[in-house]
Amino acid sequence: MHHLSEQELLRRQKLTQLQEIGIEPYPSELFDVSFYAQEILDNYRPELNNFQEVSLAGRLMSSRVMGKASFAELMDSSGRIQLYINRDEICPGEDKTLYNTVFKKLLDLGDFIGVKGHVFTTQVGEISVHVTELKLLAKALRPLPVVKTKKDEATGEEVTYDAFTDPELRYRQRYVDLVVNPHVRETFIKRTQLVQAMRNYLNDKGYLEVETPILQPLYGGAAARPFKTHHNTLDMSLYLRIANELYLKRLIVGGFDGVYEFSKDFRNEGMSRFHNPEFTQMELYVAYKDYAWMMDLVEEMVERVALALHGKTEVQVGDNVINFQRPWQRYTMFEAIEKFTGVAIGEMDEAALRETAAKLHVGLDPSMGKSKIIDEIFGEHVEPKLIQPTFITDYPVEMSPLAKKHRDHPGLVERFEAICNGKEICNAFSELNDPIDQRQRFEDQLELGKRGDTEAMVLDEDFLRALEYGMPPTAGLGIGIDRLSMIMTNSHSIQEVLFFPQMRPEGENQG
Repeated sequence: MHHLSEQELLRRQKLTQLQEIGIEPYPSELFDVSFYAQEILDNYRPELNNFQEVSLAGRLMSSRVMGKASFAELMDSSGRIQLYINRDEICPGEDKTLYNTVFKKLLDLGDFIGVKGHVFTTQVGEISVHVTELKLLAKALRPLPVVKTKKDEATGEEVTYDAFTDPELRYRQRYVDLVVNPHVRETFIKRTQLVQAMRNYLNDKGYLEVETPILQPLYGGAAARPFKTHHNTLDMSLYLRIANELYLKRLIVGGFDGVYEFSKDFRNEGMSRFHNPEFTQMELYVAYKDYAWMMDLVEEMVERVALALHGKTEVQVGDNVINFQRPWQRYTMFEAIEKFTGVAIGEMDEAALRETAAKLHVGLDPSMGKSKIIDEIFGEHVEPKLIQPTFITDYPVEMSPLAKKHRDHPGLVERFEAICNGKEICNAFSELNDPIDQRQRFEDQLELGKRGDTEAMVLDEDFLRALEYGMPPTAGLGIGIDRLSMIMTNSHSIQEVLFFPQMRPEGENQG
């Protein structure tokens, strides 16, 4: 246990004192809440004399004792409201302990209390609850960080200092962050609304939400390093999924026309403002469709999300206003590279590509094949410049082991990514459903693995067997929920849209 501060010791003493006078600091029975603070502030009208019997619960956030009466502030999940507490009203009999001892001396800021009373307006016009009953619901043993404000002498403005703003602490102790930085809650409410808007859209289309395994005997469906674990009874290795693509395609083989899953995926890789070891993707597969059809679906769905969250298609992200109104800009990968670098790379072999990359100051390593080099050039010179939502289509075949060969352009596949605010937000294909071609692509990946590519795919015999039973032409999509949430909530890092992002062990690398 950590070393207790003076404040914490004091709170523990108060806990003991409460128990000694017969007050349970953690009562078990329910407290019946009838209204939220915000509801009262929005709807109380003195002339209507409404809210004359209310019951609220929340944290005590401030108190101002003035002899026999006090003002305090209660914060619940909706906001804050002022309380007026009068000694003789909460202690109608001879015994004034509840006011004199409990309220004045043994309650602390952050404690959960329940109050009953009626609403009125103070002389200065502040809507308040006139408390007739007060009950301790849970004692807080650690003080919340106090956000202090003071007047700036020069400007006369209130300046906040000592705020709980250190990202390290905010992400590690999100529970404190949510209490003292109420705007943080809005981000997460929006994230949930985003997922609901997508769900509603897909359900309206008649697609089926499904669940597939997170623990997989083989990892597949993407290029990434997996987390490995062990099952004792079966004495076998299992992997946390890096994607669910290969399972959803098996369901298309099985005769479903449209399936989707909001999947937690895991990649054993570096962390950054855009990468957490676990993240959420929505993957969707629809039979008898192709990637051009899927592009229209993505535009429509994301436009709908923007409208659901913001009531308009424009979203402020950093210094940019991003407009999700359809239709979005479209370039092929080669067109985009030529537009932003002036170099046409469509016909180049590996040697020429290496030379081009060098001229463009793009760092390479020897294990990179053609497609990886093209990917690096794109990532360095094109992607960061695509701020408005843009579709990039028609990727080199080596980059996309699970996508269908292009109907018109040899060496390319029918694939698109949507790029927005300089980052990929989705990836989609006309899915490869030719089992012979698919086996060859897996084998090419094994070769890349031998060259030292740690992200190369593994060969999945059962998936090939499924394809051999016949998979209809299918369009597939993976859309990154965390990245889309960052854009839709104007959050500059993925850690801002994950309640509990992965952190290094506490105490490491700290001054």
